[in-house]
Amino acid sequence: MMKPKLICQSNRRQWLKQFQKIGVFALGAWLSPLAVFAKKADAAKAIQEITGGKSVQDGRVTLVIPPLVENGNLVVLKVSVDSPMTANDYVKSIHVIAEGNPFPNIFTAYLTPRSGTATLTTRVRLADSQTVWAIAQMNDGSFWQGHADTLVTLSACTELV
Repeated sequence: MMKPKLICQSNRRQWLKQFQKIGVFALGAWLSPLAVFAKKADAAKAIQEITGGKSVQDGRVTLVIPPLVENGNLVVLKVSVDSPMTANDYVKSIHVIAEGNPFPNIFTAYLTPRSGTATLTTRVRLADSQTVWAIAQMNDGSFWQGHADTLVTLSACTELV
């Protein structure tokens, strides 16, 4: 008696052989968008989109970030903008841009005169060592910026033999 041929199993084996041949290339092509991080040009483009092409002035914005962090998963970031936060002079929004992240625009905070102060503290995720920018939009339509550099290292665990 003849043994029936399992079509599913042979197709699976053929598929695995083909995948072995092209698997490395297919996997590399699939992961390549994840491996490419933003560049300074991407950060500049994000800032351009935020400002709508208006000029950005240096000053009024202070960005505090540790200059050296062991792990980029949770980096404490503090932004403050010199503003009286009155009905006539206040910060409308604060945008934080990280030039080395896959998506440079990390977050945007919206403020009103009722916020009291233009100061915020949060934790962000940084993909690599990079410059982080804070852009503040004032109620008069002007934009101000500040930046800070940080070096992100990876913790290395070694096993003693």
